[in-house]
Amino acid sequence: MTKKVLITKDFNHMSEVAANIVKEEIIKVLKNKKEFVLGLATGNSPTGLYKNLAKMMNNGEIDNSKIRSFNLDEYVGLPGENAQQRTIHPESYCYFMIQELFGLLNKKFIETSVPFGCLIDQEKFIKELEAHPDDWSELGVDAGKSIVIKDNAASEYLRWVRKTVQEDYIQKIENAGGIDLQIIGVGGRGHVAFHESGIPFEGSKVLIVKLDENTMTNAVIDGHFPSKEESPWYAISMGAELVYRAKTVLLLANGERKMDPITKSLLNDPTPEVPISYGQIYSEKGGNLIYVIDKIAGKKLLANKILLEEKGIEIQNLE
Repeated sequence: MTKKVLITKDFNHMSEVAANIVKEEIIKVLKNKKEFVLGLATGNSPTGLYKNLAKMMNNGEIDNSKIRSFNLDEYVGLPGENAQQRTIHPESYCYFMIQELFGLLNKKFIETSVPFGCLIDQEKFIKELEAHPDDWSELGVDAGKSIVIKDNAASEYLRWVRKTVQEDYIQKIENAGGIDLQIIGVGGRGHVAFHESGIPFEGSKVLIVKLDENTMTNAVIDGHFPSKEESPWYAISMGAELVYRAKTVLLLANGERKMDPITKSLLNDPTPEVPISYGQIYSEKGGNLIYVIDKIAGKKLLANKILLEEKGIEIQNLE
C-alpha cells in the first residue's frame, strides 16, 4: 500500500518527474512479465509526460514494443457517417493520442485500445433510449448522468451497446492481465475521465455518460464543434471502479483549478461527489497511489502536511 504526493515546481517539472516514475515502473515490471499494460489519459495534464516518454522510448530507455495500452474514454456522437470517420475526427481521443504520443514513436506498441464509443451511432442510440424507457436507468446526482442499460433490455441495439462497447472493453483489459499503471488527470470537480461528480463508485467499470449542458455548450464556445446538435451528447468512460483496479495509479494535476478537488480527495472522506477520492479506498486495499502535482495545485496539501502524514500519506516537496 502506497499513498504518496510529489510536489513539483511547474508543469514541465511535473511531466519529467511523472515520466521517470512510468519509466522505472515499466523497467521493473518487464523483468518479470513479457508485457506491460499501460493505462492512458487525454487532456492537457499528460501531454508533457507523453513527450518525455516518447523521447525515452525512441532513445531506447524504454522498450515500447512490449507495451499494450488502454485509454480511459472516448466520445459518442462525433461527426461522421461511420465509425471510421468518427474515429479519425480531429476531436476524437484516438486522434489526440496519435498526435500526442503514438505518432511520435519510432516503434509501435503491441496494441493500443480506446473505448469503443465511435462504434455507436448517436442518433440511433437516442432513438432506442426514447423508444425503450424501461430498458435503462440513470445514476448520478449532478448534471452528468450514467446511463445504465439493463442486461435483459428489450432493445437489441441497447443490448449490443452494453455487450460490445462496455463489457467487451472490460474483458479485453482483464484478458491482458489488468492495467499495471494507469495515468489519470482530474477535472475541476474531482472527476476522473467522464466519471462525473455524483456518479456512484459501485458499478462504474465502463460507463455511458450523458454529458451535461454546460459541457456541450463549452465545447461549442471553445470551437471544438460548430453547434450543440453536431457535438457529442454522450461519452464512454472507464469509471472509478475500473480505474482504481490498476496496480499503480499515477495522478497528474497542475494549476489553481485543480487545488480544491486534489485537497478534498485526500483530506476528506471518500465520496462520489469527488470521484478521485476513491483513491483512498484503493490504497487501503493495497493499491499504489501516486500524485504528481505542481506547487499551485499542491498548495493546500503542503499546508496540511502533518494531517496528511497522520493519515499515512507521504508528501515530498521536490521544488
